[in-house]
Parts: sequence; C-alpha cells; structure tokens
Amino acid sequence: MGTLRDLQYALQEKIEELRQRDALIDDLELELDQKDELIQKLQNELDKYRSVLRPTSQSQQEMLESGGQLQEQQRTKRQAISAEPTGLNIQDISHVTLTCYTKSTESKELIKEAISENDFMKNLEVSQIQEIVDCMYPVEYSQGSCIISEGDVGSLVYVIAEGKVEVSKEGVKLCTMAQRKVFGELAILYNCTRTATVKAFLWIIYFSNCKMLTSLNSKSHSGTESVPPTLVMEGPPVSQAQTHVKLWAIDRQCFQTIMMRTGLIKLAEYMEFLKSVPTFQDLHEDVLSKLADVLEETHYDDGEYIIRQGASGDTFFIINKGKVNVTQQKSPNEEPVFLSSLSRGDWFGEEALQGEDVRTVNMIAAGEVSCLVIDRESFRQLIGSLEDIHNKVYENAETKAKFEAEAAFFASLDFTDFHIVNTLGVGGFGRVELVQLKSNESKTFAMKILKKQYIVDTRQEGHIRSEREIMQEAHCDFIVRLYCTFRNSKYLYMVMEACLGGELWTILRDRGSFDDGTTRFYIACVVQALAYLHCRGIIYRDLKPENILLDHRGYAKLVDFGFVKKIGFGKKTWTFCGTPEYVAPEIILNKGHDISADYWSLGILVYELLTGSPPFSGSDPMKTYNLILKGIDMVEFPKKITKNAANFIKKLCRDSPSERLGNQKNGVKDIQKHKWFDGFNWEGIRNGTLNAPITPNVNGPLDTSNFDIFPEDDEDPPPDEESGWDADF
Repeated sequence: MGTLRDLQYALQEKIEELRQRDALIDDLELELDQKDELIQKLQNELDKYRSVLRPTSQSQQEMLESGGQLQEQQRTKRQAISAEPTGLNIQDISHVTLTCYTKSTESKELIKEAISENDFMKNLEVSQIQEIVDCMYPVEYSQGSCIISEGDVGSLVYVIAEGKVEVSKEGVKLCTMAQRKVFGELAILYNCTRTATVKAFLWIIYFSNCKMLTSLNSKSHSGTESVPPTLVMEGPPVSQAQTHVKLWAIDRQCFQTIMMRTGLIKLAEYMEFLKSVPTFQDLHEDVLSKLADVLEETHYDDGEYIIRQGASGDTFFIINKGKVNVTQQKSPNEEPVFLSSLSRGDWFGEEALQGEDVRTVNMIAAGEVSCLVIDRESFRQLIGSLEDIHNKVYENAETKAKFEAEAAFFASLDFTDFHIVNTLGVGGFGRVELVQLKSNESKTFAMKILKKQYIVDTRQEGHIRSEREIMQEAHCDFIVRLYCTFRNSKYLYMVMEACLGGELWTILRDRGSFDDGTTRFYIACVVQALAYLHCRGIIYRDLKPENILLDHRGYAKLVDFGFVKKIGFGKKTWTFCGTPEYVAPEIILNKGHDISADYWSLGILVYELLTGSPPFSGSDPMKTYNLILKGIDMVEFPKKITKNAANFIKKLCRDSPSERLGNQKNGVKDIQKHKWFDGFNWEGIRNGTLNAPITPNVNGPLDTSNFDIFPEDDEDPPPDEESGWDADF
C-alpha cells in the first residue's frame, strides 16, 4: 500500500486527466456546434434552391423515405388541392335516387367489416356506411390484370371480396392485400392521380403428392420470363387457382352524394325541431344552424331513466325516435303516477338551459329511444350577441370616394402600361411578376399571370372568378389589394398590391421557427384579415405561411384567394379544398364546412410558426388526413410551445366546429381575449402603430431582395395586341 504522498500524487494525476478530458469534450462540443451551424446554413441554401426549381416528379418525391419526406414537406412549398364541382344542385341532392345493388348478408357484413377497419372510412356515420354498402357494385379482374395504374386519375374506392391484390410503386412491390381490405380511398375525396399500381394477384397452385411446385409467374434467375417447369402430379389439386379477384366498388360522385345528403337531411331535420321549440323561435338562422351542429344523438333502452325526479340537470332533450313516458312521485311513500307520453319532435328540460334545474318528473324510455341533446354550457357558448357577424363595418363617404377614384384610374390602364421588372414567385398556375407603371416609375405592383389551360384542366374557373370578385371588394389593411385584371388568348392577369417584405414562408424556412412574440404578431394580423372576411360571410380556406406576405413595415397580409367563397351566414359548403396539412376534419369527412374551418387552420398555423412544421404530416395525403381525424389531443407538443400557446392551439383545433375558439357567441373576441394574447396591443396593430417583430429591408419600389431568385420564364411574352380588359374574366 502506497504512502499518503503517493496517493495524493495519483489523485492529482487523475484530476489532471479528467480536466484534460473535460477540455477535450468542450472542444468537441464547440466543433459540433460549428458543424451544426454550417449544416443549417447549407440546408437553408439548399432549401432556397429547392423552392425555386421545379420538382422532378411527384412519384420521385413520394419515393423518399418517411423521415426525409417529412423534411421535404416542411421545407418545400405545399400545393393546395381542390375537388371538382359535384355537378349536383345542393337544393336537389336530398331527392337524388341512388342505385342500390343486391347483396347477400355475408357480403354486406364483409363490406362493413372492411370499412370499420379502414383508418379513414371508420370515421363515417352508421347511416352513411349503410348507404355505401347498399350502393357498392361488384367488379371482377382476372389474374395479373391491372386494377389501378400508378399516375392515372382515379375516382373509385374498392373493397376486396375474394382473392388478393398486389401493390407496387415504380415496379417495386410494396405489399399484398387480401379479403376485407379497402384500397384507393383518396380518390373518393377529390380528383387525384393514383400513387401506386394495384394488380390482381397471381396465385400459386398446390397439388397433393407432386414432385415439383411452381408459380404461374415464375422467372429465370436472370429476371427474364421463362417457361414454367412441368409439374409431375400424382394426385388431385389440394387448392384450385383463383382465376378472378372479386371486388366491391363505389365512385366519388356516389360517395359524395351520400355524404352531402346525409348532412343536409340531418341539418334540415334538426333545424325544424329547434324552430318548433318556443325558446329558440326568435334566434337567427345562423345561430339555429350552430345549435343543430352541436346537438348530440343519445340512445336509451326500454325502461331506462332519461331524467330522474329530484336530480339536478343541465341538459335539454328533443325526442328524435321512440316514445318517452312522463311519471311523477307525489310523495316519498307513493308509487310514481303516469302523467303523459311524449313522442318524436317533443322536447323537455328546457329550463335547464337557463340555470340550475331540479327535475320535477321522471322521463322514462318506452322502448328504444334516441334523443337530441344539448347541455347548458354548449348553449351559452353559442347564444350571444354575434356582433362580429351582424354589425358590419361600412366605409365612410371619404373612404368610399377614395376607392372609387382608384377604381377609375385602374380602369383606364391596359396591359401595355406596365413593364415587367422581376419574378416574385412561380407555381403550377403560372408566375407572379413585379411590374412597374411606365407613366410613374415610382409605382410598382405584383402581377399574377395565370395560365388559362391550367385553370381549365383543374376546373378552377369558378374559384378564379370568386377570387377576383372578393379581392376587388376587399378593402382591408391585412389583405393584399387587387386593383384590376386583364386577359389575352393564353393568360389571365391580376394586378395587385406589391408587398416587398417577402413571404412569411421564406422567413420561417430560413429561421426554422418563431418565438411567442413574433408568432403572436403575425397571428394577430391574420385574425384581423379573417374577421374582415367572416363578418361578410366569406370563408378563406387556404391559410398557411405560403399565403402570407409582409409589406415594407413587416405587417402580414393574406394573399391567394383561389379558394375563398361567399357562403353567407348559417350556411355550409361541401367543396373539398385546402392544403392537406391544414384542412379541418369536417372537410375530410365531407360533412359540410363554414368559417369554423378557418379557425382550425389558424390553430395549425400557430403550431407551425412556433415549431417550423405542422402538427399533422404524413408520408402521403391520406396518412395526413387520418392523423387529422385522430385529433389534436393525440399530438405530442414540444416543450418550446408554452402552456398558454398549447391551450390556444387546442381550443382552435377542436374536432367539433361549434366548440372552436372564434366560432362561439363572442366570435373573434374570444380569440383576442385568450390568455396567449394577454397584454397584446390590438388597437396598435389595427392602427398600424405597433412595431413589427421583423422589419424587412426594402430599398425602394424595385427591391425584390426579400424574395428567392427564380429562373426566367421559358415561354415567350404574350403579344401586346392580344391584351384587353376582361369585365367578365
């Protein structure tokens, strides 16, 4: 054993060794940070190039591994989608007769089981599933034949009744599916190209006492087709080869008719119920519509107490099906006395909506009963002044005269009065160019150039007309102004306000994410824009960072009104449109949607600005939709999202539209008063006196430095003589 001096020396050596290791770790951590910083810088540069170059192909993007694909979705601009019009009049759809096909009980159960196991279709209502089962028709495919071809446009969804199918992508086998499986479901939501190939599976034949086993599609080792070897059979086949794959199918038109009709019939029925109740007779139509949305159907068995005498209650009931017996116990020692019987359309418990109600009678189900139910809290949230909807802000005489003079000035201009300076953005629709007024070079505008052929091919004519009409009437500081439009034989031109601060998407891409204060400012700008639209009965439907521009002050403005629609108040629309990561559940399920869909998207936007990516993002649109249908409560929020911000997001992203912040009795005021906005200067942002968190560097009307550099247009400029004002667009 060493002396004390030896031990002290050994200890000093160990301490020095540890110190050197700590110094080495510090150096390595510093080097790692520097490399991370370099990687981030290179990633940002790569993202900039990606954002301006055309993608190679949809199939190549989809072949990325899931991790890489999610990164792609976060860092490249997302394309919005829209279903083509259904072709059916909303007023007549409830009277449309659908063709039903005879099926055995076993077939019906097989289809129901397949639907109940499908991540998307299991969310449908029981009545909708029943109609889908009735309307599905049989189809057969022989061995090896193609059911779905990758890249083709599809409109059918299938359920496998007998046999198997093989799924492949770009020649690579992905999986095999058998009986009771659904495939092709994205095609019933909107017009889309198939992302994989599905073929009827080639079966293997087994024989008893055979010396060889072969497959009908055997190949040689070289990969080329070869002649199958001869089977030496000494007994009968144990299993026969399937010669056909049997499927059940339904097309998009039929599916959407079922979905829309179910919603419309239910809404009309519930509205009639509510109008018959004296308590609700003086309510506005839009309030009744919201009440109808929040009614929940509850079922009771024979003899079950719906209300028990003496209990406290906060629930109102409307009988939807069956009969309810009313009894009362006069004293504790007496048997309950029968008073009356209520049936479909009758209601009870309305006092509970006004305050605490002690039930004075028993309500007992006589047979199977279903009731439409609403509780006091839901009722109070929906019934209010609705000032934000009904008290429109009208422009004063001075403002009105200003806009009339502006309209007259732009009406006198022609396409030849503008000179193209630089490109601000490109997309499938065409390009956005910065243009200069030749007569006044200090005035510049953004000119959106849309290809007519693209509009026709994607059946967006109605959306473009709506965009033009609504944008030209929108006089809001948080919405990009549209001044005039032109056309020629090949293009449509929209001359808009130039916001040279750049795109919010670009800033988010370069920074990764925003802090609470920065996010709060941009969300406040968006809230002002949505409030302006919603109080005029207009829904936006494509909220995302890509559609938000900054002006020279750093204030945010909404742009790209391709999916806006004026629906009025208390009305719904059924077009499937939006960007997959941002669409609300009711749009996916074709339940009909209104302004509440914009508040769902607002919650998604808050999450993306705070984290750099949306909460719902799958490797393909269908996976994204299935994640959305699981709900915001299934999302694990990162620590960087504060408690108040998380609460704000979750209140905006409620599954039920009537429960969403902004869609209740106080409208947008509920958003402005949320804890996340405590202390925020709303008056300052409305007046433009609040300093923006990010002030873009804009050096004059020709400065496009805040935008990415895009390749030059490879098409020849349109001849001037074809240009002309298009009053009808």
